[in-house]
Amino acid sequence: MTPPKHVLSYPQFLWKIITASTSGDWRFYSWMFVLTSIALVGASAWASQVRDGMGLTGMSDHVSWALYIANFTFGVGLAAGAVMMVIPAYLYDDDEMHDVVIVGEVLAISAIIVSLMFVVADLGRPDRFWHLLPGIGRFNWPISMLSWDVIVLNGYLVINLHIAGYLLYTRFLNKKPAKSWYLPFVMLSVVWAVSIHSVTAFLYSGLGGRPFWNSALLAPRFIVTAFAAGPAFVIILLQVLRGVTTAKISEGPIRTLTSILKVTVLLNLFMFMSEAFTALYTGGSHAAALKYSFFGSHGSYALVPWVWTALALNILSAILLYWPRDEQNKSRHTLLNLACASAFTGIWLEKGMGLIVAGFIPSTLHEIVEYVPTLTEWRITAGIWAFGGLILTAGLKVVLTVLDGRLDIVPHQGADNTDSK
Repeated sequence: MTPPKHVLSYPQFLWKIITASTSGDWRFYSWMFVLTSIALVGASAWASQVRDGMGLTGMSDHVSWALYIANFTFGVGLAAGAVMMVIPAYLYDDDEMHDVVIVGEVLAISAIIVSLMFVVADLGRPDRFWHLLPGIGRFNWPISMLSWDVIVLNGYLVINLHIAGYLLYTRFLNKKPAKSWYLPFVMLSVVWAVSIHSVTAFLYSGLGGRPFWNSALLAPRFIVTAFAAGPAFVIILLQVLRGVTTAKISEGPIRTLTSILKVTVLLNLFMFMSEAFTALYTGGSHAAALKYSFFGSHGSYALVPWVWTALALNILSAILLYWPRDEQNKSRHTLLNLACASAFTGIWLEKGMGLIVAGFIPSTLHEIVEYVPTLTEWRITAGIWAFGGLILTAGLKVVLTVLDGRLDIVPHQGADNTDSK
């Protein structure tokens, strides 16, 4: 008896998605060439750092976490924020969001990989990364918060790989996916998304020697900023996909994400003002880092431009989001895109240089030891984000190709594939 056709389809599916992720028009190749070039520059800088040591960075004994960990923190938030497409699609049964929810899954996968790469970049001896692997290295679980962070990050990556892979494969076979094989994992990903950023926040707030991070509000602020940066990025991404591809993306998902962004941007500003009032009004060691960040201290002002820029961008984003727009005007998305870019950049600055570096200044010995990123750090940072862009672009290329029916094992006849998305 001849075996069913789909039995031999998995290797075929893998080959076709590799082909789909590496082929396109001149715009695709140009974009991938730029990202690859930047990634290679970053790889070269990282090789130099591994060879010559962490002395090539601006870090010191006083400021031991800097640009890499700042981007790691933001990347984890971006991955967690991608779940804001899953919640409306599955918890509230938003049919329009079902069509693009897979975009959020691909973004989450890319962001987690980027976050893990920043951890590797921050290791002075990357060959000792195996110590972070459960059952192999000196994992120190469950005492170490870092061990919890490793578990939740890798768990979130596996969950999203399963969801995206299973839905795309069943769509490739023109089969309706079994809800028992993906819906429980979707619900789990919602809870897991909150956990990955909560554990990251606990990693900081649990350090008693860093008063700037010792706040019960740190974890809620991390969640809120994640649910602002994620939708802000996805809104711009959906409009780019609509402009450069044949993907049919309706206004519904963009309106839903905009509504979420309007709330989370204001919540972020409110939480920041609560922290600032408590620290500055009562004084104490918690206020020292905040005062340095905004006003400098003893002639040192390295963080001041970063922090004020972050605050200005977050306020600008809130203003633009609530600015009246003519829905009939074809350029109505201009203000929205500017608001999203402002929110995304402002949160990157706030959670990066404004939070991680500020936690080390002044030091535990009450010394002001400033930190300025070196060119090596900027090159590695740009290279890692460019590599993440390569993964995201290739993933979206596969997603759009499969969902358009161009990779079906047998041609479909216009069937309703809403559930398979």
